[in-house]
Amino acid sequence: MGLTWEQVVLDAADPVALGRWWTAALGWVVLNDAADEFEIRPAADRLPGLVFVPVPEAKERKNRLHLDFRPADQGAEVDRLLALGARRADVGQGEVSWVVLADPEGNEFCVLSSRPGQG
Repeated sequence: MGLTWEQVVLDAADPVALGRWWTAALGWVVLNDAADEFEIRPAADRLPGLVFVPVPEAKERKNRLHLDFRPADQGAEVDRLLALGARRADVGQGEVSWVVLADPEGNEFCVLSSRPGQG
């Protein structure tokens, strides 16, 4: 295969602030902290990363693409993310095993339940 997944790009009103939030949420490292392109990765030499770029318009609708995370302890992780500034989000999911949260700029992401035997 000739393609390597390099990164996911997120539009942001404040790329540096949002990038720093995701850095804290994921425990990743900052590769570039410029106002026009804030990049983080799991480690300097690991892919894929997240890149935050400035846009003038605010987010208006549910994301067409979102990230899913599988923690060892869903409840503890949801509490930690809420304490960092995430908020619960309702995208019409109903009663499900995952928790939908939104980052400080409203980008939805899911915290999945733990896999059996995980953690």
